[in-house]
Amino acid sequence: MLSPTKTTVHVLRHGEVHNPGKILYGRLPDFHLSELGRQMAKAATEALADRDVTYVVASPLERAQETAEPFAAHFKLETATDTRLIESANFFEGKKVSVGDGAFSNPRNWWVLRDPITPSWGEAYLQIAQRMFAAVQAARVAAEGHEAVCVSHQLPIWTLRRYVEKKRLWHDPRRRQCGLASLTSFVFEDAKVVGIEYAEPAAALVAMSPSARTAKGA
Repeated sequence: MLSPTKTTVHVLRHGEVHNPGKILYGRLPDFHLSELGRQMAKAATEALADRDVTYVVASPLERAQETAEPFAAHFKLETATDTRLIESANFFEGKKVSVGDGAFSNPRNWWVLRDPITPSWGEAYLQIAQRMFAAVQAARVAAEGHEAVCVSHQLPIWTLRRYVEKKRLWHDPRRRQCGLASLTSFVFEDAKVVGIEYAEPAAALVAMSPSARTAKGA
């Protein structure tokens, strides 16, 4: 009997974004990495510098593409784009959501918050999980027997992890284990996930980031 083929797919959250207006930017265009965010992307690249990465793919949003750049340069690869890795759709996109002065405090928006399980304010968790898992499986096939890097966003990555771990998908956003420029790595034997690993190679830089404390966007 042949031994199963081992492949690792590292799902990377992008680095800090330049967001002076402190809005939930979601899928809006023209939100780029800050200088600190670019350093985070480099730190994540250094963490995998000696690994056998043969495929790099990213969400189409600028912050994800920019986070993928140092990986593509280091491993001498072209960055592929997969729309299934994109941020989730959200009713509050483009709005401030700060506690006390944001869109959540406006009674006219409360109807949007009526269902936290689907959720009612955005893309269904199950839809997010299924598209993300399909994207990761495609990356596994592209890097079969080696390693891949997929650059995505906080909510999709965390939803994917809970889906693979067979946990309920609705959750408390404050308890997500998915820091800026963090790596959630799925270890496969053939098409089956046999392990999940988590690392924060840019933790020292994240500690310097206001975005990490205020959690504006993902």
